[in-house]
Parts: sequence; structure tokens; C-alpha cells
Amino acid sequence: MTDVPGVLVGHHHRIGAGWATGATAVLTPDGAVGGVDVRGGGPGTRETELLDPSRLVQQVHGICLAGGSAYGLAAADGVMRWLAERGHGFPVGIEPHQVVPIVPGAVLFDLPLGEWGNRPDAAFGYAACDAAADGPVAQGCVGAGAGATAGSVKGGIGTASAVLPDGAVVGALVAVNALGEAVDRDSGLPWALGLELAGEFGLRAPSAAEVADARRRLVSARQPMNTVIGVVATDVALTKAECRRVAVVAQDGLARALRPAHSVFDGDTLFALSTGRRELGSGADVYAVASRAGALDAVGAAAADAVSRAVVHGVLAATSLGGVPAYRDVYPSALG
Repeated sequence: MTDVPGVLVGHHHRIGAGWATGATAVLTPDGAVGGVDVRGGGPGTRETELLDPSRLVQQVHGICLAGGSAYGLAAADGVMRWLAERGHGFPVGIEPHQVVPIVPGAVLFDLPLGEWGNRPDAAFGYAACDAAADGPVAQGCVGAGAGATAGSVKGGIGTASAVLPDGAVVGALVAVNALGEAVDRDSGLPWALGLELAGEFGLRAPSAAEVADARRRLVSARQPMNTVIGVVATDVALTKAECRRVAVVAQDGLARALRPAHSVFDGDTLFALSTGRRELGSGADVYAVASRAGALDAVGAAAADAVSRAVVHGVLAATSLGGVPAYRDVYPSALG
């Protein structure tokens, strides 16, 4: 995700002593055009209506992803406070500090892995911002993915990016907490393995014994409420309507990587951000002469693939927690 210029990511979480939850902040302090697409039957969201292209506000300053179900929406308050203290936000007065940071957010359901009452609050969101940086993003049981599950194995935060032929960058960050399975039980390999770039997953077929054992002992989703939440971003300049279109297409990445996806018990929500540092279709190749719609399709397709790859990374990086086994423990031979 942080391969996209202008995007920062930070995590904060608590694991152990009755805790298994956290928050992740995706920050664009200089502002970014945003869009959103919400699927499934049980979303938990904040400030998604203002991302409608017909609404007044044109830019957002951060996205807050958190565990804790609806309680976790409070984490965005901390993100707002952190941004406001630094003067980032929608100007509403004549003084530099008179701003309202625009921070949409979404939450996932991870309550069963911790004790009741242990869920993210504003302090989690603030701490995630304090940890935000433009370097490599930690994956697995971190931030909003701390208490996540992916079907019958542990889920977590995953991220991936791609560079288009014209140099445009597209990135994705996903907190994988799905009702559906990310792994084909007949092979023991992720459904989205075929989208791998440059051997990034480092997997091989697990042993027949491990596959057979997994079929016998793995139990599907530990709770009937889940939700995959995430953000895709690009440095290409997009309108709010175009960001919405990218978010819509990016949801295809979940459908390719998870079976089933977008269930009644999921509230799958993906945000799309444009930092606007590169013109859509710029460059000296086919994307420069293609129609704007064709160039937009290229961004959306890359976003969908990045989401699928991020799902795989989130599952591979996760570790066992709260009785939920990790992929690496169920299929150790697949990781060599």
C-alpha cells in the first residue's frame, strides 16, 4: 500500500490477556479523492455517504479500519484528533487549525477472540496514526487484523501493489476476516494463487497427509459474522465517481480470493483513494492514447488483482491465535 506515493499506514493492536483486536490507519494527510463500495449483508461503516460524488467534500485525509464490530468505529475519533492536531482536514474557518479531518472507516467482527469489552477505542486510532509511515507494512495479526479469521484459518492484514506499464502505482491493504475460505481444501493452496507476481507467495503444494488431515479437522468460520475491509489506492488522478468505480471493480478481488464472498454475514467494504500525483493515461505507451475509460479499467483491474494478492498475504502472514489455526501450522510443508 505504501508503494503509492502520499499514503502512510500504521497499526495498533492488543493481543493477549483477553485482547485480540486492533486498528489500522491509512493516512493521506495532504488529502486524497475517495470512493467506497459496500457489499454483503452486515457492514459497519462511518462517513461513507460523503464519498458519494454528489456530496460537497472532495477529499479525505485518512481511512480507519478496526476490529470490535460497531464499537470499533470509535477508533476513527482518534484518527481525527491526530490529524486535527497537525492541521490536516477540511477547512471550515479562517485559522489554520480550524479544520475538520474527513476520516471514513469500517469495522470487522472479531469479538469472540477476546473478552467482552476489550475492543478498539479512540486511543487505538490515535496510536495507529503515531505508528504510520511510508515504509514496509507489517502483515498478519496486526492492527485491524489482530483478531481476524479467514474461514477455518487465521486471517489478518495483507497488502500488495503493482506498477502499470505507464508507471502508475496501485496498492491494496485488506483486513481478511471472511466467512468464506481463502484456501482450496482439495489442494491446500489459496484460491488466488494464480495471481502471484514474481514468486511472492513462495508456496508449493502441501503434502497429501496435511491436506487430508485439514479436511478432517478444520471447522469453518468460528462465528456467523465476519467482514473483510480494506483500502485500494493509486497515484493516478481520479474523480470521486472514478474512485467509486475502482472500489466496485476491486471487490472482484475478494470474489476471486474467497469462497463464498459478500455473504449475508459479511459486510465487505473497500475504499478507494487517489493521491492525484499522475494524470490518468499519462506516459508514452498504449495507456497514453487509450480512452480515459480504458485507462480507468486498467487501474481497476490492477486494484482487483492486488486485493486478491493481499488476501493471500494476510492469510500466509497470520499466526495461530485463540484456538484458530494459522495456515502455516495447518500446511507447514507448503511453506517449505
